[in-house]
Amino acid sequence: MASEASSVIVQKYGTPAPLVRLSGWTMIAFLAAFLINNVLNVGFQFPKASAIISGEMGALVPVLVYIVSVALAALYVVSSPKVALRWDAQKIHKLNVYIVRACFWSVFFVGVTDTTIAFLRVEDLWNLIVSAEQVVQFKSARYVGGVIHIPLIVAGFVVAIFTRTLGFTWLALLIVIAELTIVITRFVFSYEQAFMGDLVRYWYAALFLFASAYTLFDEGHVRVDVLYAGFTDKTRGLVNAAGSLLLGATTCWVILALGLNGKQSMINSPIVNFEVTQSGINGLFVKYQMAAFLGIFAITMLIQFTSYFLEAVANFRNEPGQRKVAPPAH
Repeated sequence: MASEASSVIVQKYGTPAPLVRLSGWTMIAFLAAFLINNVLNVGFQFPKASAIISGEMGALVPVLVYIVSVALAALYVVSSPKVALRWDAQKIHKLNVYIVRACFWSVFFVGVTDTTIAFLRVEDLWNLIVSAEQVVQFKSARYVGGVIHIPLIVAGFVVAIFTRTLGFTWLALLIVIAELTIVITRFVFSYEQAFMGDLVRYWYAALFLFASAYTLFDEGHVRVDVLYAGFTDKTRGLVNAAGSLLLGATTCWVILALGLNGKQSMINSPIVNFEVTQSGINGLFVKYQMAAFLGIFAITMLIQFTSYFLEAVANFRNEPGQRKVAPPAH
């Protein structure tokens, strides 16, 4: 199981860097406001903040959400002027670790539960357990998603508070077990159902999209760069800081801006409609969550890029406490 532990002790106070810290925390605040406004727009039919230009008074609410969020970020920076960049970077990283850990527990709970539900549904075993009315409900993606999945997701976020590991290794093991189960049941018992393949795809998607942010923290992404290896720590800090904002953060914002652009966008639409695969009632009711995984990927990567930006600037300034990450073995 992957660990979140850092190899160095980070000092809370250091050389002031108000503008850099303000940039980082404003990014986090703007992201939070963007997500809140997406819920207001899709779930409660509030107009977008941009509608204030055309005079829609309802747009005042999302505008205020942005203003308050950024103001809180600025207030935090002003009220803690001596906090070190690495301390803020670590704090933002820990927030990201919690989100990733919570997502792991959520997909674990949902995957196991929905597989059980699908098995009982496919084999017509619900008739032996619940009433005819409830049998019909378990064939509805909206019912399963709203009544069963959402509480399980909430449970995942609660459990994540009390655990301290990320779960990537366990998720990879679960995928192997799920694949092995398919092989055994297919070739030994001549039994295979659509929900079995859906579970593998569901956990595969979660593994790769959720783990990307921590891989960035652990310097695990491949760098196609013949120059970077020869740079000094100061130059690397400058390159990483610029790349985090100009390439990393902008890519994440493009994904979020397109994916969460109204009720019919590519992420919002499947979630709102509890979209399922072509397997229908023979598969898992999790396609809408796999659309959400793309949003989670962009969110966690944006948060990690912000942390990476602050740490890179600290490296550029030669501040103490730099992490030394061992190169990956090949």
